[in-house]
Amino acid sequence: MPTISQKGHSMPESPIRKLVPYSEKAYKEGKKVYHLNIGQPDIKTPDVALQAVKDNTLEILAYTRSEGTESFREKLANYYDKNGIHVKNEDIIVTTGGSEALLFAFGSITDIGDEVIIPEPFYANYNGFSTASGVKVVPVISKIENNFALPPIEEFEKLITPKTKGILICNPGNPTGYLYSPEEIKKLAGIVKKHDLFIIADEVYREFAYDGVNHYSILQEEGLEDHAIVIDSVSKRYSMCGARIGCLVTKNKEVIQTAMKFAQARLSPPTLAQIASEAALDTPKQYFDDVINEYVERRNVLIEELNTIEGVKVANPKGAFYCIAELPIKNSDDFARWLLESFDVDGETVMVAPAAGFYSTPGVGLNQIRIAYVLNKDSLRKSVHILKEALKVYRD
Repeated sequence: MPTISQKGHSMPESPIRKLVPYSEKAYKEGKKVYHLNIGQPDIKTPDVALQAVKDNTLEILAYTRSEGTESFREKLANYYDKNGIHVKNEDIIVTTGGSEALLFAFGSITDIGDEVIIPEPFYANYNGFSTASGVKVVPVISKIENNFALPPIEEFEKLITPKTKGILICNPGNPTGYLYSPEEIKKLAGIVKKHDLFIIADEVYREFAYDGVNHYSILQEEGLEDHAIVIDSVSKRYSMCGARIGCLVTKNKEVIQTAMKFAQARLSPPTLAQIASEAALDTPKQYFDDVINEYVERRNVLIEELNTIEGVKVANPKGAFYCIAELPIKNSDDFARWLLESFDVDGETVMVAPAAGFYSTPGVGLNQIRIAYVLNKDSLRKSVHILKEALKVYRD
């Protein structure tokens, strides 16, 4: 019988999606499930994006250029300029989601066996992308006690080897909601310049910065032109997860030329989705003001309610729409399954994402969960009430 590759065996399951069969079974049993497990916003996609697809007059749904349409990239460059990030359309490659942008980045700057340092916990699919690319993730652990702030630079330097090719951050962070300060970005800039490394920043949650604090991009930091690679996406910004449009942005011409070869190999990004995404760039500012106000209110409700549960520790996110909560249990994988299989309050239960899948260090995060506060405030209150009641009766 033919055998599966070692890479295939090593490919990790998604901590976000692996519990779906349990939630489907709960639905079949007549339960209502509150989904705190996945960052699928319930915010309406901007009308201007949907209308652009409805109004298009294409007679042939053809390929576009491998780097994306010129008109879309021009509008993206204007969008970045308005955010204090000065790039040209030729610095941008449109991709099939931010996921493909990261795969292009790994493919362009790493060889099999090379290493990338990532503060953990981190977006779970970084583990998958690194496995697919033959890259070794080297974690530097951030802690819930200080809201998952950037670990000391000395901790990064201890981990740098001849195999190290770069540092990868998510800013604001998924799953922590941590927003890096300009001072922290400058510290990272110093270390990548000192050791001649790349810095990759996943900035898909750029707009979601709270409490009067502005997002600071690695592309705003002077002197990083040859080092900085930004991963971006329309998924969360415009509540367009299904469009699967992202981009890779860098001023490093050699990286762009190399990434273009990967882009050519997959032919082109989706045509209709580019039309929608280009139109989305005309979304009025009021849309974002309203969305951010809504997320701040949701965050405040969630954190306030979680803090009423004895034994629960929670980080206070400053961006994105996720938080990590530490529970008075031993194994959140078992707890998450038990919630779906064996527990409900008046026919309702919750689905959470076990946080161990957001770490690469074995045995870390076993008693933590990630919560996505993408539900309305009443649903969040009900969800936390269910968690509170569940923890009263759950036994590891």
